Amino acid sequence: MPSNKDEDGLVVLVFNKKETEIRSQQQQLVESLHKVLGGNQTLTVNVEGTKTLPDDQTEVVIYVVERSPNGTSRRVPATTLYAHFEQANIKTQLQQLGVTLSMTRTELSPAQIKQLLQNPPAGVDPIIWEQAKVDNPDSEKLIPVPMVGFKELLRRLKVQDQMTKQHQTRLDIISEDISELQKNQTTSVAKIAQYKRKLMDLSHRTLQVLIKQEIQRKSGYAIQADEEQLRVQLDTIQGELNAPTQFKGRLNEFMSQIRMQNHFGAVRSEERYYIDADLLREIKQHLKQQQEGLSHLISIIKDDLEDIKLVEHGLNETIHIRGGVFS
Repeated sequence: MPSNKDEDGLVVLVFNKKETEIRSQQQQLVESLHKVLGGNQTLTVNVEGTKTLPDDQTEVVIYVVERSPNGTSRRVPATTLYAHFEQANIKTQLQQLGVTLSMTRTELSPAQIKQLLQNPPAGVDPIIWEQAKVDNPDSEKLIPVPMVGFKELLRRLKVQDQMTKQHQTRLDIISEDISELQKNQTTSVAKIAQYKRKLMDLSHRTLQVLIKQEIQRKSGYAIQADEEQLRVQLDTIQGELNAPTQFKGRLNEFMSQIRMQNHFGAVRSEERYYIDADLLREIKQHLKQQQEGLSHLISIIKDDLEDIKLVEHGLNETIHIRGGVFS
């Protein structure tokens, strides 16, 4: 059931033309309908929407705005506009434009709904009509509509087929939008990873600059308690890095495994094995991730070792300077 008020002024015109033709000639159609209304300059014809119907027909929803001399405007009620279109001479002009049917799109009053539901349509068994009312999934928005004859059944079938095509078209558009969003997401993730790497590199460079600046600022001063504590912590970290069971030992173990794999690969180069393509791709991806992780870890350790050496060098210079001053 329509939910529009009579004041909304919506009237449906069914044209015996394709939707593409209606859209391409929409301005000419509006001008023609304005002439049908008498060419009154205070009236403006507006198209609310169009929809494709079976058998190359198109549904066009229009409304007419009337402007008063004092500058205000209002929509012509749907019943008034429909009554004008139903006049014999006006109806002939509409048929010349290709209009095969006109109707108002307004909500039904409670009395009209009650009358429709209480009186079964002609040719419909009252028991079947009562069952149709019981089976109504939403009695506030829907009403039973009888289908009498094969012609009506064929029309309903064509309407459903048309709606299915429209839904499929909309689904295709949504699928394309999702694919485009996925591409944008992939690009964004790659950029975020790149910016993270750049941020890490800039952080290391900033740390190196701060170390040099701090060494110059502290040159000639005695080592403070917090600096001595920092030195102890750095020595502890250095010891952990050099411990056989910690990172350095694990890196050596990984490197030994890689050398062994390369050695066995060279020895058994003449043997041929056949691995599933998907499994081989997963293995390559896994090894690649491991290699990248190892490279990243080695880079971090090297940077940290350079920072430690730089701090030790600065501390040694500070001690040397202090020794020279006291001597």
